[in-house]
Parts: sequence; C-alpha cells; structure tokens
Amino acid sequence: MIHSLQRHPKYVVLLVVLVVGSFLYLSAPYPTHDYTASLVGFPGDTNLPARVERAEKSYRRVVEKRQELIKKHGPSSSQVVMFPPDQDPWPAYTVWDFFPPAFNCPHELERVGTLGDGGKWTCGVSRVAQKPDCTVYSFGMDWDSAWEAAVLDSSESCEIWGYDHAMKGFGRHVSHASFTKKHRTHFQTNVQLGPEDKHDRNDDPKLYTLETIMRQNGHTFIDILKVDIEGYEFDTLKAMLQPYVLSGKPLPFGQLQIELHVWGKKFPDFLNWWETLEAAGLRPVMMEPNLVYVNYNRASGAELAEYTFLNIKGNNVFIADPPASAPADGEPDPKFIRHGPRD
Repeated sequence: MIHSLQRHPKYVVLLVVLVVGSFLYLSAPYPTHDYTASLVGFPGDTNLPARVERAEKSYRRVVEKRQELIKKHGPSSSQVVMFPPDQDPWPAYTVWDFFPPAFNCPHELERVGTLGDGGKWTCGVSRVAQKPDCTVYSFGMDWDSAWEAAVLDSSESCEIWGYDHAMKGFGRHVSHASFTKKHRTHFQTNVQLGPEDKHDRNDDPKLYTLETIMRQNGHTFIDILKVDIEGYEFDTLKAMLQPYVLSGKPLPFGQLQIELHVWGKKFPDFLNWWETLEAAGLRPVMMEPNLVYVNYNRASGAELAEYTFLNIKGNNVFIADPPASAPADGEPDPKFIRHGPRD
C-alpha cells in the first residue's frame, strides 16, 4: 500500500483531501436559524416582564367578555350549544369563539414545520435556539414529524423525546434528518400519555402519566410539550394539572402545543376543563382550526383545533430571562459592593 502511494502521489493528495473534508463536515456546527440579539427575546430582554403583564391584562378582559357571551347565548353555560345549527334563530358562533387565543406571544410567533397539517404555530423559538438544556416532549406522532424536524434545525441543543402507542418511530422528516442531529432524538413506541399509570402486560394502550415519564428520563422540566392523543387530552390534562392548581406550584413545562378533539363534548364540561388550564397558568397565544378534518368530514362541525399555550407561572424561558451568570473569581458582584467610604 505504502509503495503504491509513493509511486502515485496524486492518490496521497486525494486521500488527504477526503480525510480533511470529512473532518470539517463532521465538526461543523449545526445549521440553525439566525436567532440573534436582533430579535426581541433572549437574553437580557428588559421589556419582557412588561409585555407579559400587558398580555395578561388583555387576556383578563377577554375572559370577562366570555361570560358576557355565555349570558347572551345561554344565559347559562348548560344552554350553550357547541356548534349551533344553521336555523332560526341564528346565533353566529361556535365553541371556539368563547376561547380565542387572546394572550399575545411576547416573542416572535411563527409557523414551525410545514404549512398545512404537521406544522405548528410556536411562540419564541429564539428562546430555546441556544438553550443548552432544551427539552421537548412530543406525544402522538402519526406519520408527520415536520414540526419536530424543524425544532431540531432551529436549535443547537434541543433534545426531542417522542412517544406513540402505535408508531415505531418519528415520521419521515426526522428519519431523513442529518446524523448530526439524530442523536438529539429519542423515541419509544407502545406508550400513550394518560391520566394514570396503567401499563401492565395486558394493558392496551399502555398509559403513562407525564410525571412517570419525566421521572424515568431524569427530567424536572420540559420547555415545549406537544400533545396529540385523539380525545384523551381532556382526562389526561385534567389529572395532570389538578395537583398544580391545588398547590399553586408552576407546571413543569413552559409551552403546550395541543390538538383538541371535542367530539361529543358538552359546553359546560369543556368550559370547566378550559378554566382548569387557566387556573394552572396556561394562556392561549394561537389557535388554528383543523380545516383538513373539516374538508374530509363535511357532515361534522369544526371539532378539531390546534392551540398553543404559554405557561405564565414560574420563571420558564418564555416569560423570564435566566439568572445572570455569577461573576468570575476575584470580581465582586456589584449588588454587594458597599457604597461610600470603606475601612
């Protein structure tokens, strides 16, 4: 081999080029969007607390208007119809009009992933773009993982943990992702998020609470939680949130992406469930009806809708900057320097 290379030096040059090129490719940083300080966001955003406070004041006014709308079409919630028929009298509303996405996202709000089914409106991707311990959970994959793949592309460190009771892995968008990103994905099949732990050998589907899964993974907080579990979301979220409502503690996630399936729901039950979300600190920043479902099921109402919620309790990255780094050794912290003459 050595004698062959000596006789053909051009092969030596080719070999060196291949080795150096491979090294540069593998050591290149992840291709991410340019989320820099030019965006209102992270870190050092001194106006963030004021924007969150203004958004909350505006949202409270909308909650008052909801009660007025209930009186108009009720007058009690038990008399409100989810999707009234097209007949006299014509109360021009659907259930979604009572629950608008009235909390203003305090960062950029953008469509992450594909347009149409699969993509998600996400608030403040810049807030996790360079977050070193960014954690994302995604329940309910189906065949499309465009949103998950886009989060990988948009961040340097976000790790995505995917779960589904039937699918064997992420959809094609993540499957086709560069191997420089795949190590940040984790998938477990035969798992469904549920209101209780019920995953013995004969249980199908196997249900796990969020608390159990987080404990198994060694996680204490999730930056973005995505949930699409085909109607199980109502019992699951109620059981998940109730302990935090009672204790007053902040939820263990910062942003919730969820598809709501209101098949057969009654308005008072849905209202009660929604108010539990609000009591836990969740505020809707975006809503998108699933028009693909409407198109395929024209005899039914617009019973599916995608919502994006922010958690305004605690100090998660979407509502607060992380604490400033401690000063280096030998540098006094300005907050603890005594003013005036020193001894």
